[in-house]
Amino acid sequence: MILNVLRKKVEPGIAVLEMIGRIAMGSDSQKIEWGLADLLKENHSKVIFDLTEVTFLDSSGLGILMMCHAKVKKAGGILHIAGARGMVGETLEITSANKIVRLFPTVAEAAQGFESHASPPA
Repeated sequence: MILNVLRKKVEPGIAVLEMIGRIAMGSDSQKIEWGLADLLKENHSKVIFDLTEVTFLDSSGLGILMMCHAKVKKAGGILHIAGARGMVGETLEITSANKIVRLFPTVAEAAQGFESHASPPA
């Protein structure tokens, strides 16, 4: 299955990239980078990656997520990940990515998470 990346807004100042499919090695994963680049050009500082419909995440996909985190942080923003479950959630926890980017069960909780802390974990 190819990766689809859809852009949404949940609240003023919060942008969401909803991903559907597999985040794996290949050109499809560039869609994430391009989507994030567009958000950063528009000065979005609160970004949520919605992984609810992501069924697979490999090491290169994980690398892209971590690179996106670094780009958002460098731009002075915060990245949250929502909806990671099953193999995707386990991969994020096993690799300790959850210590770098905050994970939330839902997009709504990820949006509320921006209010509950001023900066992402170290």
